[in-house]
Order: sequence, then structure tokens, then C-alpha cells
Amino acid sequence: MNKQKFKKVAILVSILLLPSLLYLLLHTGENNFKRLPFYGPKSLSQSGDTIYHKIPNFEFTNHLGETVTQDDYNGYFYVADFFFVTCPTICPKMTTHMLQLQEHFKDRKDFKLLSHTVNPEHDSVKVLYNYSREVKAIDSIWNFVTGPKEIIYEVAFKGYFANAMEDELAPGGFLHSSNLFLIDKKGHIRGIFDGTSTSETNTLMDAIEILYREQFAPLKSKK
Repeated sequence: MNKQKFKKVAILVSILLLPSLLYLLLHTGENNFKRLPFYGPKSLSQSGDTIYHKIPNFEFTNHLGETVTQDDYNGYFYVADFFFVTCPTICPKMTTHMLQLQEHFKDRKDFKLLSHTVNPEHDSVKVLYNYSREVKAIDSIWNFVTGPKEIIYEVAFKGYFANAMEDELAPGGFLHSSNLFLIDKKGHIRGIFDGTSTSETNTLMDAIEILYREQFAPLKSKK
């Protein structure tokens, strides 16, 4: 068999075997690839399915003056954080890493970012808009949201298990989490990463890719 015929046969065999290989990869057990954990409390439904913690429903106003709710993020993977525009310490680094996520995943139509200000009295729609322009945020991907302070803090604490509060001893007057939170398409927390760390941000990027692969072999109970 000459080289040209051998190459044609090899290509044909590869085409015939590819569907079988994909089936084995996706359907032979649940541990073929690493899965991400679910964070937060969980319970069992009456039918015995596992019910995982979800980010609670929210309604905020973004940097464009538009209302943003949980419905705008259902069906999307997204990364969320808490910050404030005048933050003198950790926020600039966190924003830099959020920007890296934007650039890395900007071609994915089902990926978004969500940044909550913890200082809504200062961070008005106009302030957030100017900030979004400064950091070169893409409006269709990244929302900077504001709203009633008590609601933002409640969502932080009960939804993300994150600190968000006024603290006169903290730099800039506010204490908030430095974490980036990875949320899946059903509102579950699937990863928590240090937003000030470049290595953790790289790990977060890997985790996002794992979530994309999980779509093809979902768990039986992911409510």
C-alpha cells in the first residue's frame, strides 16, 4: 500500500471511529474528567434529587441605566465580584483580572461578567459608566451594577457568602471580598478564586473550560 492510499484509509478509519470515541468519552461513567464542586448548603427534594444553593433573585441597575435581573444571567456562565470605584487597594487588580476573563472568553456567546459596587452612594450610574469606559468593558458581556446598599450587601452575604460592608478602618471605608465567583447556567456557585492572584485567575479560566465540558455530560441532579 503506497503512502497516499494509507493516508486515505487512515482518514476513513478516523472518521468512522470518531462518533464511538465521543460516545465513550461522554457516557462511560461520571468521572471521565474533573468536575467542579457545588458551593453552599444543599438539600434533598421529595423525589430524592439534590437541590444545590443558588444565587437569589436580584434586581439592580447597570452602568447603562438598564435594569439587570437574574433572568439576564440564566443560561449563562458568569463570574461575579464586589468592588467600588474609589477602592485604593485590591479592586484595581481584581478589575484587571476580570478584564482578562472578558478578553479570553469574549467570543463565547453564553459567558458574562457581573460587578457589584459596595458603595452605591458614590458609584452612581454615571460613575459606573465612566469606569466601564476607562477599563474598556464590553457592554454585552460585563455589567457594573448598583442599587440599594442593604440589598447589595444581602445578596453578597446570603448569595455568595461574601463580605460587603462599610468599615471606617478598611482602606477606602469599605470591607468586601477579594474573590471572583464562578456561577453556572443554573445559578449555582461552582468556584471561588482569589481575584488579586494571577495564578488563581488562570485556574479560574481552566475551571470555566471544565464547566463548558460538563454541559455534555451533566449530573443527574443539578437543580
